[in-house]
Amino acid sequence: MPIKLIAADMDGTLLDSQKRLPEGLFPLIHALWARGVRFAPASGRQYYTLYGQFGEIADELVFISENGAMVCDGQQVLSFAAMPPELVCRAVEIVRTLPGVHAVVSTRDGGVYEDEDNPAFLRNMAHYCVRRTCVPDLLEFVRHEPVCKIAVFCEGIAEQVLPQAFEPLAQTTQIVLSGADWVDLMRPDVNKGLAIGALRSRMGITADECMAFGDYLNDRELLRSVGASYAMANAHPALKAEAKYICPSNDEDGVCRTIRQVFGIDKP
Repeated sequence: MPIKLIAADMDGTLLDSQKRLPEGLFPLIHALWARGVRFAPASGRQYYTLYGQFGEIADELVFISENGAMVCDGQQVLSFAAMPPELVCRAVEIVRTLPGVHAVVSTRDGGVYEDEDNPAFLRNMAHYCVRRTCVPDLLEFVRHEPVCKIAVFCEGIAEQVLPQAFEPLAQTTQIVLSGADWVDLMRPDVNKGLAIGALRSRMGITADECMAFGDYLNDRELLRSVGASYAMANAHPALKAEAKYICPSNDEDGVCRTIRQVFGIDKP
């Protein structure tokens, strides 16, 4: 069955280790578009960051942003999965008790945070959250503004520190390790895979008509939601164990090389 939708995680998957898009990606996406195939960046990054990264072809893409909590077709918002305000407030309160830990919350209009005293946090946040605002009191802000995701930063040891810290919220909140420095908190019914499912329904296609690429644990549901699932050579071992295929690493242009091979598209 021909592929109609391709989704690719960004960091560690489509982007190389220097956070660069592959050379030749835009012509490849144009070639896919001409064949009736949609391409969907699927990332924990905010929508505005993703849209800006894809420049001239952004309106041809479907964006699965915020790990599936905000989905857009070009500039059209298709879904925004707001979290219960009381859970957001509790999460911010927990963050404030943890030394060296910081949070940025995702709204329809961009990211919002309250800490500017940690250069590593600010530097990392800038990669994923191009539209962002610092407020004097994040707890007061989230009491009044809808939030679809909370990204929590703990440099280098997120996996060791954060899941345990947020254990009091585990029954009502999804806690997803999204990188060495980050954990994302979202509604339990939100992930990249469910976003793919909604897009499949919208497009009238099946899982076997979808392909996806990922490298980390927040890509599990994404790969489970498609017929052709690829883990990068540099992927987390647990993700490799679940994927149908392993493709070359992000530093070897694995996503584009695989797509060209599957579709028979020559590199320009």
